[in-house]
Amino acid sequence: MSARPLYVKVFDLYLNSSIHVGIATSALVQMTYYFAPIPSDLTVLLFIFSGTVFSYNVIKYAPYISKKGLPTLSLKIISILTVFAALSASYTFVFLNTAAKTGIAVIGLLCLFYLIPIAKNKSNLRNLAGIKIYIVSFCWAAVTLIIPLLNADIAISNDIFYKFLQRFILTLILILIFEINDLKYDDIRLRTVPQTIGVPKTKSLIYFLLLAFYGLEFLKIGYYEYQWFINLILISITGVFTFFANAQQSKYYTLFWVESLPIVWYLLVLLLGNK
Repeated sequence: MSARPLYVKVFDLYLNSSIHVGIATSALVQMTYYFAPIPSDLTVLLFIFSGTVFSYNVIKYAPYISKKGLPTLSLKIISILTVFAALSASYTFVFLNTAAKTGIAVIGLLCLFYLIPIAKNKSNLRNLAGIKIYIVSFCWAAVTLIIPLLNADIAISNDIFYKFLQRFILTLILILIFEINDLKYDDIRLRTVPQTIGVPKTKSLIYFLLLAFYGLEFLKIGYYEYQWFINLILISITGVFTFFANAQQSKYYTLFWVESLPIVWYLLVLLLGNK
């Protein structure tokens, strides 16, 4: 069996080290600054990117490394990147205002409970049946929308609430597509949505959520020309990814293509948006 090409190894490292998901999160932060509208804050962007890379890598690899150490070069590189991400997040955290720091502390506490047992002989939140997707969706929406606004001293209005629901729903949709793809790997005790209601009904749920996501745009007070068209393109692309999602798809289907949807959304805003 031939060895994998170097570019494949580098690409896998890019995905496995959570850099791609960090960029996707940063794209949503940039969306927040675009629609606020306020100038981008590099400190907040760097904190959220670094914090995403750090938290995702700890959740994914800490249990494995604690048992088996660092048997491969890629895990050693990921560990080094994770340490740098932790240092970067810690440094930039110092320069955030009190409101943002408080919000981050609350989200961080939730992430901590997501990773470690909440009580002796109890499961962590990550493994409690059915709750994982809502925790992740809430954290993504809060980190990419609420934290940047808190640091900019912008009050939380009804319009922002609708934006929060959109972010929550979009993340929920992406996770459901992941769960369809991971059906053959997930422990049945997790009781993921596809395990509970089946793949066809999960896809129907996603299509319904896409309509809800699109409908929320028309409840916002702020008007952005072409945003209805941009969101229509986004839900159409997401609908196509949903249609072709199945347990036989490769890992790149979700880890790269589906995870790229927030980036696509931001690029569409840059190309077609008009404030």
